[in-house]
Amino acid sequence: MSDFVGIDFGTSNTTVGVSTAAGEARLLPLEQDHQTLPSAIFFDFASKSAFCGRAAREHYLAGSEGRYMQSLKSILGSSLIDEKTRIQSKSMSFADILGVFFAFLKRKTEAQLGRDVSQIVVGRPVHFVDGDEAADAEAQRSLEAIARKEGFRDVAFQYEPIAAALDYEQRVQREELVLIVDIGGGTSDFSIVRVSPQRSGAAQRKDDILANGGVHIGGTDFDRALSLARVMPHLGFGSKTADGKRNLPVHYFYDLATWHSINFLYRKGVTTDLRAVRYEAERRDLVDRLIRVIEDRHGHTLAIAVEQSKIKLTSELSTNVAVPYPDWETIAATRSDFDKAVGSAVQRVVETVQGLLVDASLKAGDINTIFVTGGSSMVPILRQGILSLFPNAKIESGNLLGSVGIGLSLDARRKFS
Repeated sequence: MSDFVGIDFGTSNTTVGVSTAAGEARLLPLEQDHQTLPSAIFFDFASKSAFCGRAAREHYLAGSEGRYMQSLKSILGSSLIDEKTRIQSKSMSFADILGVFFAFLKRKTEAQLGRDVSQIVVGRPVHFVDGDEAADAEAQRSLEAIARKEGFRDVAFQYEPIAAALDYEQRVQREELVLIVDIGGGTSDFSIVRVSPQRSGAAQRKDDILANGGVHIGGTDFDRALSLARVMPHLGFGSKTADGKRNLPVHYFYDLATWHSINFLYRKGVTTDLRAVRYEAERRDLVDRLIRVIEDRHGHTLAIAVEQSKIKLTSELSTNVAVPYPDWETIAATRSDFDKAVGSAVQRVVETVQGLLVDASLKAGDINTIFVTGGSSMVPILRQGILSLFPNAKIESGNLLGSVGIGLSLDARRKFS
C-alpha cells in the first residue's frame, strides 16, 4: 500500500486521515471540500435514502419527513447498542445504524483513494464507559464488529490522545514531555507522552507513554447542562404539580436535552403520558410547549439551537437561544449561566488531569508542553481550569477537529506497513 487510513469517529464530528509511506499525512475531504463530517444520520422517508453529515442536518432542518440521529457514539458500551428502533416500516438496531455511517465513510474514503480500503486504525477514548472495564471492552468490540461488517477487514485501535501526540510530534525540534488535552463531543481524554524527532521513527513507543486518563464528559454534556439550566424550565422543568406537593417527572426533560435520547420521546404513548402529566401540572402552558416540541419532532432543532448558543458563549458573554417557536419569550443565556451549569463537570475533568500527574509520578513543573485539541477545548472555563495547573508550560494548539485523525493515519502506517 502507498497510503494508510485512520478514522476518528467522534461523538460530534468525524475525520478520516491518510498517511503515506514517507510519513506525510492529511485529512480527506468527506463532504464537498469539508474535511470534517458531523456524526449525524438522517433517514429520509420519501426517498428511502440515508444522508450523513451536513446533508443529514440540512434535510432535517428543511422539514423533510424522516428520522434524524446524532451523537450515536455515546451509546457504545450500553445496552442500547443492540436495541432496535423503527425507521419507517423497518426495524433497525443502533449497531446497524452506526453501520450505515461507517459504510458511508468507506465509500467516501475509497472514492478519494481510488482503491479498496480494508485496513484501518480507529480512534477510541481512554474510557468509553467510566468505571466499568467490562462495558468499556464491550464498547470497543461493538465498534470493531460494526467496522468489520462494513468491509474493514483489519481493524486496530489507538487512544485518541496518543494519536494527537503522534500528530504533534511531527513538528517538535527536540525532546519534550507533553500533556495531550483532547476535549471532544463525548469525552475528555489525556495522555502524558515523551516525544522527539528521534523517537518518532521507533516501532514501539510503549515506554514513551507515561500515563493515559479520561472521563466521559464532553461537549454534548455541556449542551445538556445548558439546556437544562436555561431552556427546559420554559417547558416545565422544575415546575410543580397543581397541589404544589411534588415536581413534574424529570426524565422527559433529560431525554429532550440529551442528543442520543431525543428520539426516545417520539415513541408511541409518550405524548399520551405527557397529557396526563399536564393534567396535574401547575403550569399547563409550559407542558403544552413540551408536548408541542415532541409532536412537531423539533427536539433536535432545539438541541441544535442550544449547541449554537454554547459555541457563541466561547467568544461572547451573552446570547439568545434561537428556539423554533417565535411565540415563545426570548431565552437568554450568559457566559455566567453556562459556567454555573457546567461547573461540576469541569471540576471532574480538572481532577482527572491532576490524577494523571499522580499516575505518572510527575509534578506540574515537569510538563514542558500542553498540546490542546478537540472542538470542546475552546470552552473558556474548561480551558482555564486545565491550563492553570501548568503555569510554566508552553501551550500549543493543533487542528482542533483534525489532529486525532491525522495521528491515527500515522499510527496505521506504523501498524500496517
